[in-house]
Amino acid sequence: MEPVTLTTGRLRLRAVGPADTEAVYEAAQDPDIQRWTTIPSPYLPEHARGFTEEMVPGGWAHGSMFTWGIFLAGGELAGMLSLTMRAPAAAEVGFWATKEHRGLGHVTEAVLAACRWIFTDLGVDRVEWRAEVGNHGSRGVAERAGFTLEGTLRSAINNKGVRRDCWIASLLPSDLGLPSTAPYLPGPAR
Repeated sequence: MEPVTLTTGRLRLRAVGPADTEAVYEAAQDPDIQRWTTIPSPYLPEHARGFTEEMVPGGWAHGSMFTWGIFLAGGELAGMLSLTMRAPAAAEVGFWATKEHRGLGHVTEAVLAACRWIFTDLGVDRVEWRAEVGNHGSRGVAERAGFTLEGTLRSAINNKGVRRDCWIASLLPSDLGLPSTAPYLPGPAR
């Protein structure tokens, strides 16, 4: 699949490439990004090159991971977002924001745009969000985007060789007023 560019009122989501390597490298030097995500730490220039030159194009080509840089109108990198296919009709969202753009709603806006795209264009019926327990910034983005918190998974994330508990939440097409590809019958209320 060829990379898809998405636009919102304030943002342009596009696949990053070699021209973005330096911006990705610089952003990934933020200790909070290295702490709360599974990117390598320390994050070296070769990690950024591998990401922008191999991982991103390969994910799009294989239809396994759809990764966008979140860019402001002026071209500045505000964050990264990916949707990774986990099953034929399920994906997992992951994201980070650059330090100077946190708390401005850019990532929430990007998450909603990307989820609408995967629901309508690829027929996905469930997007999951997972984050290590304690990552309140990521949880806030998920909640503002309409994800429903489903609980805590024990020892479900391996971050730099340490197993950690994580929160899990989901977003369904119906949460955004969109149709699903298959009927959904929720379990009985408790």
